[in-house]
Amino acid sequence: MSRLAKHVVPNQMLFYCRPGFEPDVASEVTHEIGQLGWHGRVEYSPQEGFVRFVVDDERPANELHRELRFDRLIFARQSLVALPPLSLARDDRLSSIVEQVVSSGWSFDSIWQETPDTNDGKALAGLIKALTRPLESGLRKRGALRRKAAGRRLHLYWTDGDRVQLGMSFPGNRSELPGGIRRLRFPQAAPSRSTLKLEEAWHEFVPREEWDVRLGEGMQAADLGAAPGGWTWQLVSRGMHVFAIDNGPMNGDLMATGMVEHLREDGFVWEPPYRLDWLVCDIVDKPARVTAMVQRWLVRRWCREAVFNLKLPMKRRWEEVARCLALLEEVLQDAGVRAELRCRHLYHDREEVTVHVRLRD
Repeated sequence: MSRLAKHVVPNQMLFYCRPGFEPDVASEVTHEIGQLGWHGRVEYSPQEGFVRFVVDDERPANELHRELRFDRLIFARQSLVALPPLSLARDDRLSSIVEQVVSSGWSFDSIWQETPDTNDGKALAGLIKALTRPLESGLRKRGALRRKAAGRRLHLYWTDGDRVQLGMSFPGNRSELPGGIRRLRFPQAAPSRSTLKLEEAWHEFVPREEWDVRLGEGMQAADLGAAPGGWTWQLVSRGMHVFAIDNGPMNGDLMATGMVEHLREDGFVWEPPYRLDWLVCDIVDKPARVTAMVQRWLVRRWCREAVFNLKLPMKRRWEEVARCLALLEEVLQDAGVRAELRCRHLYHDREEVTVHVRLRD
């Protein structure tokens, strides 16, 4: 059993992300945390799928966690207040974990064991399964795992068989998905796998209880850059009539529904004949050009809600996204257009982020 201080104070924040996007999370959280008046340093290694922020202030990191809103972050899949990482003895992994939890004073009503979204991480599944019941039993006996702990959740983030970091999450300021990942099944009737990006965006940005109202049958939508129809398929499956704008060919089965009007025009210049309920756009172009096009739609109120992707540059991805979003917000504010804007790097995104805007009439 490792020797631990009598009281362990959480001095870190732990953020999960897609492997390869560690620099973007680091840039984003450094900026956002700095805006809140906190000081510290980021730690990460390329392709490992997580970033740590070590707090230099005397205040505990749980105070920072309360101030840093997870739903406003773009590239982080999960946000936890965390204790220092543990190195474990392979013949007795549980003792050090239990003792660190007890020393922290933490209590919780559930435990999630997670790994980075990498092949090495997936290889730890057997170990995690073997440790689950003994771990729960040990923490229950020490009074840490208990009922009615206000929804607090203990996360064990395994980076190796003998390396783990303990984190805590709180309702309303975390992802409720294991690993922060929403896994969706590909609908075989959809023309392309890009369909999952729009489906995930709806799950992310539109509360499920509002789908029938905001994604209702008989609504009107436009899909810019539609071919072959992955995003149009999602709209039609919700019973919407769609203007599909693209010079390329659309899927034949989708056109046979009678719900799609295919216009071989340039999505950057096409104008709708009347106000629509939705604009969606997955055009491959520079982020600034796509943002300018969406700006025009929103300022002229051609739609009530919009979902669009911004394809990212190879370097300084967070900086480019932040610049585009700031410009969009500024233009809408100057035009007197009230809107809710959110942006996330979704699981089914790759080198892109998804933006959602809802106008407030």
